[in-house]
Amino acid sequence: MCSGDFICFYDWADCRLIRRIDVTVKNVYWADSGDLVAIASDTSFYILKYNRDVVAAYLEGGKPADEEGAEDAFELLHEVNERVRTGIWVGDCFIYNNSSWRLNYCVGGEVTTMYHLDRPMYLMGYLANQSRVYLIDKEFNVIGYTLLLSLIEYKTLVMRGDLESANEILPSIPKTQYNSVAHFLESRGMLEEALEIATDADYKFDLAVQLGKLEVAKAIAVEAQSESKWKQLGELAMSTGKLEASEECLLQAKDLSGLLLLYSSLGDAEGVEKLASLAKEHGKNNVAFLCLFMLGKLEDCIQLLVDSNRIPEAALMARSYLPSKVSEIVAIWRKDLSKVNPKAADSLADPAEYPNLFEDWQVALTVEQNVASQRGHYPSADEYLNHAEKSDTTLVEAFKRMQVIDEEEPVEALDENGEPDEEVMETEENVDEAVQVDTDQPEETVLVNGNEGEEQWVLTQHDE
Repeated sequence: MCSGDFICFYDWADCRLIRRIDVTVKNVYWADSGDLVAIASDTSFYILKYNRDVVAAYLEGGKPADEEGAEDAFELLHEVNERVRTGIWVGDCFIYNNSSWRLNYCVGGEVTTMYHLDRPMYLMGYLANQSRVYLIDKEFNVIGYTLLLSLIEYKTLVMRGDLESANEILPSIPKTQYNSVAHFLESRGMLEEALEIATDADYKFDLAVQLGKLEVAKAIAVEAQSESKWKQLGELAMSTGKLEASEECLLQAKDLSGLLLLYSSLGDAEGVEKLASLAKEHGKNNVAFLCLFMLGKLEDCIQLLVDSNRIPEAALMARSYLPSKVSEIVAIWRKDLSKVNPKAADSLADPAEYPNLFEDWQVALTVEQNVASQRGHYPSADEYLNHAEKSDTTLVEAFKRMQVIDEEEPVEALDENGEPDEEVMETEENVDEAVQVDTDQPEETVLVNGNEGEEQWVLTQHDE
């Protein structure tokens, strides 16, 4: 019995209430076994399992019936958000057509669309000996569609956990249906079995990746020669620590960003150098720039920026890392900018002409000369702790700090009695006042104060 808001199930013999379920019911479909029932509502349908033993114990217990009945009489197995027009059971498989004119079947909660109908139709039944399901329309036209009984039986046995019996039925299923079977097994979490049955290469590749079966996936990728597959395979190999295989896959995929990550993580300078050339060939200037920069090939970095028509960036990089190249890049910049805005081109300052406009210019030139020989040296990863603190400062700052230490005044000298030693102090004063001049030159520039922002230059004229 049912109303607009609930449905009640009763025992036939004693008419006792078994269970009340609060749901808006449009139709009820019982399986032939009597163990499964589908309750259809306006927007969805529910598949429930009828627990006979629980109901028998409830009825034999002699307890007074309440408004809800036996709590565990039914167990909700699946809920599907589709409206059922008509439906039938074939074993544990629920076949139905919905309001969208699709003929579907549901096994184990997995819904499979068999056919798209071209008009509203109604299910009549299923003939097992023909493996066909028949429908009729309002004009009494009957049409049949193939639904393999062996396929239904296989899925039913899998649902029951009887894999041995299911594998015995598998050969009777046409191979054209194997991918459908594999999808069903995947939905049940049986990926290994799905991989063995699947025939579609793309689907089989996805299953192999999910299972981490690198060799199986690689064999499919070699046959397909798909860059996307190689890239996916390279990421899988990297995540599992198979770095040589990862390199091979990323090279096949032309995944330059992935190769950059791999080589930089390994500290493979030779690999980074090869990648720089490969990136240039494929026009991946961003990857090529990073490779050259990590290798310390600053001249090549600047030249790459110039060749890519990124001249302002080249000038800024030269100012930061190769100050000796700034004048050359500024000249190129002026020439290029004069084609568009001559006034702006003339306003570009060359540090060779206006060193006073560039902070710490002479210091930067000195630092460049001192560190030029170290750019080709690549410390190993186990030396990281020895170099970690260097990332928090710049070479110019370090050089200036060394100057400050060298120029600090010495601590006041004391004699043996703890009093200031006048003789030593007099000697230090004489040293401070002395300025050495090269008499071979007519003019000489002498740095009096080397502190930042307070540089004073004195021109000393010499008599000939």
